[in-house]
Amino acid sequence: MYKVDLNSDIGESFGAYKLGDDAAVMDAVTSANVACGFHAGDPLVMKKTLENCAAKGVAAGAHPGYPDLVGFGRRNMKCTPDEEYADCLYQIGALQAFCRANGMTLQHVKPHGAMYNQAAKDPSLASAIARAVRDAGEGIILMGLANSEFERAAEELGVPFAAEAFADRAYMPDGSLVPRSQPGAVIHDAAKAAGRVVRMVTEGTVEAIDGTVINFRPDSICMHGDTPEAVEMAKAVRAALEAAGVKVTSLKEVVLG
Repeated sequence: MYKVDLNSDIGESFGAYKLGDDAAVMDAVTSANVACGFHAGDPLVMKKTLENCAAKGVAAGAHPGYPDLVGFGRRNMKCTPDEEYADCLYQIGALQAFCRANGMTLQHVKPHGAMYNQAAKDPSLASAIARAVRDAGEGIILMGLANSEFERAAEELGVPFAAEAFADRAYMPDGSLVPRSQPGAVIHDAAKAAGRVVRMVTEGTVEAIDGTVINFRPDSICMHGDTPEAVEMAKAVRAALEAAGVKVTSLKEVVLG
């Protein structure tokens, strides 16, 4: 039987600003990537998000990003590996404290936005993030783009790795994500996204934006929580996977058995 985790980026509200319907999205996913205050989120939102995760039985992961609230962490920054390591470890530690306060163990770390995209192609940045995950505690899973530098860095450092694919993002022929500035980068049709995800999980392939077929088999599927169709898409993807006989389960069960 095929198994896969469903994750979503949540806890991205801060101060007076509310983003996404986290509670509804959490009803369809098994893992939550919780913003840690740099690109989005704040301490009170982190507290409430972890309380919701605990109540709904959703595993929690840290979602560290660049210190860029204005750009929502989606603008490239020139950070040294030491800066990347320190920023990630700082944010992971903050979320770990909220996990402990709710009787939970931090399951994984998934970088956000530009940090994710830059490190996926940069061995030194990927290694810095993997070191932060390793140093934060034993058994924490690094989640990153399939067939990327994240996977190689995790293997070199002995960090558990989860290959991630995206339900609502288009792919370039090299397996990277189509930049959001380009047309067609984000998929808004829930049925189309669900069909793509089933193919990824059961066949190990996805069609790139130019028609190229890319081969990978994901451990986790991301569904962004800040799009208008987020709740509909999360429910459609989960229903399609279960209809295809795929077991939707925790990332730990998928990666660690």
